Amino acid sequence: MAFQKRDTRQPDRILARQNRGEITEPLMQFVAKEFPDAPRNDVKKWLKFGHLMINGVVTHAFDAPVEPGQWVELNRNRPFAVFRHPRMQLVYEDDDIIVVNKGYGLLSVGTGSLKKEATAYDILKSYVKEVNPANKIFVVHRLDRATSGLMMFAKHPEAQDAMQHNWKNMVIERRYVAVLEGFVKEEEGEVRSYLGETSQYEVYSRPEPGEGLKLAVTRFRVLGRGHGYSLVEFSLDTGRKNQIRVHANDMGHPIVGDRKYGAKASPIGRLALHARTLRFAHPVSRRDMRFETPVPARFLKMIGGLKKDAATTPQDTEATAD
Repeated sequence: MAFQKRDTRQPDRILARQNRGEITEPLMQFVAKEFPDAPRNDVKKWLKFGHLMINGVVTHAFDAPVEPGQWVELNRNRPFAVFRHPRMQLVYEDDDIIVVNKGYGLLSVGTGSLKKEATAYDILKSYVKEVNPANKIFVVHRLDRATSGLMMFAKHPEAQDAMQHNWKNMVIERRYVAVLEGFVKEEEGEVRSYLGETSQYEVYSRPEPGEGLKLAVTRFRVLGRGHGYSLVEFSLDTGRKNQIRVHANDMGHPIVGDRKYGAKASPIGRLALHARTLRFAHPVSRRDMRFETPVPARFLKMIGGLKKDAATTPQDTEATAD
């Protein structure tokens, strides 16, 4: 794990500007307009050494797009702390929350096991304490170890409470993408059942309600098919444990690599499930926050790629646990 050390001899001097226009502007052009007294060479140095952030993420690209509504922050005294880790990518950060793209195979938080291993929580805790030893991190929700994708953490108890105590209203959209075994015939549909859990922590599905069972509703849309697999997008009306994995098996098309719930093989050495989209109301400002990651490249490769009209987001390299 690598964090850029900060010079603690002088305080931060951070200036923030929002793109209040209706068009996207290149970062260099936006900074020159918002800080007209800054020499061009200073702006180049700010870019080179990491003094500029767009919506909480440090950027060095002079032509990085500043979209309408986005914030640009300038630290005039020193570079911002930079997060780098092979198993997790920083997607967004502000004073209240952190959004990350978690790699598969990485635990979200500790399990209480005597065997100590790094978790997403541990990694982020080290990062925020590198910035300030008094900083803390707070868990908001979790992703399964085998699932990659977007998740958020809070930076203070008030943000954590605002999200957890009103989760259904605060979280507007969660979408996952998965590769399923076989060709799913329907283009879209809904799976509705009642889920329970055995003493061995395996979730099971029943068509009718019963004691200890909870209603689970999953919607799906097929993005593409090929080579004996289907690439499917899932959205959740409820948030039960292992819900998508169990419902994919109910469809007769288990998720690739999910031997626990019916998969026959694991051709890419991982569970082919990725939390792609996360949209929520900011716990403090109540701003509409929407984040989306690309479909993992290996998912696309399994089905031979997508037609241009089948996906609106380009592929990218996924975070891994290797």
